[in-house]
Amino acid sequence: MQPMQEILAGIEAEIAPRLGQGKVASYIPELGKVDPRQFGMAVVLADGTVFSVGDADALFSIQSISKVFSLTLALGIAGDGLWKRVGREPSGSAFNSIVQLEHERGIPRNPFINAGAIVLAGVIRAGHQPREAIGEIVQFVRFLAQDESIVVDHAVAASETVTGHRNAALAEFMASFGNLTHPVPLVLGVYFHQCALAMSCRQLAHAGLFLANGGRNAATGHAVVSRERARRINAMMLMCGHYDGSGDFAYRVGLPGKSGVSGGIVAIAPGKGGLGTYSPPLDEAGNSVRGQHVTKYLSEVLGLNLFASRPVGPD
Repeated sequence: MQPMQEILAGIEAEIAPRLGQGKVASYIPELGKVDPRQFGMAVVLADGTVFSVGDADALFSIQSISKVFSLTLALGIAGDGLWKRVGREPSGSAFNSIVQLEHERGIPRNPFINAGAIVLAGVIRAGHQPREAIGEIVQFVRFLAQDESIVVDHAVAASETVTGHRNAALAEFMASFGNLTHPVPLVLGVYFHQCALAMSCRQLAHAGLFLANGGRNAATGHAVVSRERARRINAMMLMCGHYDGSGDFAYRVGLPGKSGVSGGIVAIAPGKGGLGTYSPPLDEAGNSVRGQHVTKYLSEVLGLNLFASRPVGPD
């Protein structure tokens, strides 16, 4: 097999012709200001070895990728009781849809659509001031990535706050059903700031590595979650991690992953490593066009697809 660095360099060259495909998210004004030509990719193996190409150290707001980390924290606080307030099924609808929420009486279909992540923010905010809850999320991600430089991009957070009318509507709607018990503006403040966490592909791949390592932080050996919980978070990422394109990502890539409308993707190869990619132009479902392509390419080249058939027993 080719050395990993050569594989990544080949992927970077292969996706160059796709530069004009997709559109940068502009409904959050700060996201619309980014350079659409940026592309970065980092792979961190289970032993901590890092390979990268392109703009792998460029910082971007991770947006919905943060929901993986908030889900992990919320499960640590509420345990399996969390699933009484948020479901575990793909939505089949837009990530900010209110229609399904009304039909299901304020219970979001899963924790990775906006309504579900707002419930998670409420769980984390419980008993804390918003600043403390945001600080807890930041510290947790720093611990996972083993990087104290990770911070919130306050310009992005402010931009989300000013334009977050649909999210406010979702939160008020859930509050009307009793699924949010804290003041909506305070919960939304936590949510907007977690989405504005600024990270690089390299940091993302490191932060996701505990899910590839049976729930353990590869750098310290400390358990972040149990092996069973790591499996379940990976399952949620596989089923629901790419908005209304989750089924297609599972079909084509075959790995747990989570995307964000800033153009980032984190993907997990259980037992092998973590992957972070960044390319701002999105498809109609809100997923990075080039990010999905390179993740698929890497999965195929390295044989990472979880559904790849393998012989059982003697040949």
